[in-house]
Formats: sequence, C-alpha cells, structure tokens
Amino acid sequence: MSTPYPRRGCSHLLYCWLFCLLCGTTASGTEPAATLAVWPDLAPGESTRRDGEALPRRPEENPPVTRVINVTRPTLTVWPAEDPNGTGVVILPGGGFGKVVPDKEGSEAALWLNRHGVTAFVLTYRTTSGPDKPGWVRALQDAQRTMSLVRAESGRWGIQQDRIGLLGFSAGGQVAARLLSDGGTVEYDRVDAIDDVSHRPDFALLIYPWNIYDAANDRLVDGVSVANDCPPTFLVHTHDDRSSALGAVYFYAGLKKRKIPAELHVFVNGGHGYGLREVKGSQIASWPRQAAHWLATRGLVESPRSMSPPVKAKEPRK
Repeated sequence: MSTPYPRRGCSHLLYCWLFCLLCGTTASGTEPAATLAVWPDLAPGESTRRDGEALPRRPEENPPVTRVINVTRPTLTVWPAEDPNGTGVVILPGGGFGKVVPDKEGSEAALWLNRHGVTAFVLTYRTTSGPDKPGWVRALQDAQRTMSLVRAESGRWGIQQDRIGLLGFSAGGQVAARLLSDGGTVEYDRVDAIDDVSHRPDFALLIYPWNIYDAANDRLVDGVSVANDCPPTFLVHTHDDRSSALGAVYFYAGLKKRKIPAELHVFVNGGHGYGLREVKGSQIASWPRQAAHWLATRGLVESPRSMSPPVKAKEPRK
C-alpha cells in the first residue's frame, strides 16, 4: 500500500484492518495495489479523520454487500489492469450519501474494467448523516479532488491524461452528473497544486443515477444540466426503478441536443442497486457488455471480450 500523504490519527494495525474491510479480497484473488488519501490533511469542513465502519451484513444477501458509514476521511483504492491500455476510470459507488457500497458498486466494477485493460480507482467518499448541507456536497468535493489527483498521478499508473473517465452508481451517479454539470468549478477552496489540474472527465458512465429528476417541475434537478463541454456519456436505468428513469432520459436528451456522443439503455425491469449482478427475470446484467462495446467505439478499450457478470444476486437491496 502507498499514499502520497501521511496518515495521521490511525494506527498501522487499524489502517490495515480498515483497508481489508473496505476493499476486501475478491473471489479471483485479485487485490488493489494501493489506497491513497484524497486530501493531504482534513477534508474540507471536517474536524476528524474517520475511515468509516461497516454495517452488519444482511444475512439474506448472497453474495454479501458491504455498506460503510461515518466516513470523514475519503480514500481512493487503486485497481491496476494486468494488461493496461492507457485508460483509467474513477468509480463512485452508491449508498444514498449516508453510506458507501465499496464492493457491489465499487471493486466488482473495477475488476470488470480491469478485464478490459482499464485501470480503476474506487472512491470511498465522505458520508453524511446531518442536515447541515445536502448529502451530495461532500461527495462531490471528494470526486472533484479525486479526478484531479488521478490525472496528476496518471503517469504513475500508466494511464493517459486524456483517457480518464468517471463511472457513477446510484447516489454516485448523481454526484457524477453534478460533476459533469459543474462547468469546471470546484466546490471547495484550492488546497495545493493538484487542484490546478483539470478534474473534467474525458467520458462518463451513469448507472441508475439516483434522484436527478425533478418531478414537480418535470426537469433535471437543480445543479444537474448538460453543458456544452459535457463529455461523451453512457447511461443505464430501468423502467421500474422508483428513482425515475426520466432523469437519465432527460440527461441523454440534453446530450443529443448538443450533439455529444451518448448512449442510453432503459431496461423494462431490474429495479435499483444491482451493480453488475444478475437480477432474476431481468436482462439488466447485460449492461456491462453494452458499456464495453460503447467504450470500444470510443477507442478506450479493445473490441469487447466475453463479459458475464462476476456474481449473481436474487434481488438487489440497499
């Protein structure tokens, strides 16, 4: 493990335990190469450095799902591809802002990307439990900083600065949509030279982005819009998701109007929170194949290999 910043307030033993807790060991035996601190000191507005704690796992979930709460010290887990092709992707898991799901919507997606030659970076962003500010604010700050950090350190991981994408699931998908809409302006005061590096992704994948549709006004929520500089984007949702697919549809429509390359898939069923896992009676698990093909059309990966989801689940829950 390595980090560009000193780890303060956390013993080596505790840090290693948290590393295993947050990152885990996959069924294939693959492990992340490093865990990086996102901020050199306290994150904006924070007075503590908590790596988080995992909630008890739900006995009915097989394979299990990890949910981490009380994160005030965001970290970035690096999953290098065995045969890297110069493309990198930052992954924003979901969790409704009160928690983060670093495996089902993090490491499992990282392994999928690795198989296509893409080096992946899973962000365990800060969670929130108080009413002091909207839940997405801290997560967006962490995501913006992370994109700059990955681009600044791109040579270290063998990726090209103009081939860095953003993949967001659920609440992470909302954060990703907000980042795509921020016009290049960050939500925090400059910390150091890393913040002088662009945080704008070169492409994006929004997988069931959560609550980006404003039903009362029949439009995208405030803070989410398609700017002229929005990168090519791939979107997935389901018709039966209570977090309306109209958000993804309206975002796609904005991309189409601005002639920005995009692809949208709305499956008839599958619900919410499936990650890359199968859902009984649904074709939703085919989205990674579609995404790999889209990435190939952008020249970001080679022609898609056989892509079946790594794990199965009877029904998704969060």
